Amino acid sequence: MILGIGNDLCDIRRIEKSIERFGDRFLLRVFTEEERRKALSRAHPARTFAKRFAAKEAATKALGTGFSNGVYFIDIGVVNAPSGRPTLALTGGAARHLALLTPKGFTSRIDVTLTDEYPLAEAFVVISAVPNDTPSG
Repeated sequence: MILGIGNDLCDIRRIEKSIERFGDRFLLRVFTEEERRKALSRAHPARTFAKRFAAKEAATKALGTGFSNGVYFIDIGVVNAPSGRPTLALTGGAARHLALLTPKGFTSRIDVTLTDEYPLAEAFVVISAVPNDTPSG
């Protein structure tokens, strides 16, 4: 069952300007350690950061909270499952809100797709609930 859907489009140039203007202050406030490590190892870090920024925005739309109710950028991190599939790791207020959305007897699943075509980056997030006795995959 689908619990929430969100999408977001981000201008990569905006992220480039934020990094240029605020540097680590911006990166530390918005991105997890893993996201920073991954992006900074890439040839075009701003593109990677922009996709993750868009994923965070899309996630708050899927959660139905926006960046309020105790949900912060740093509470949402783009990670890869062992298969390579992108997903989100939620902590803090984002994790608490997801727990409230997920019905008893179900486990939440977060699917994410990321793409970019300079100067734009896009993310689409679907949060669903699967019965605990159903294999995930």
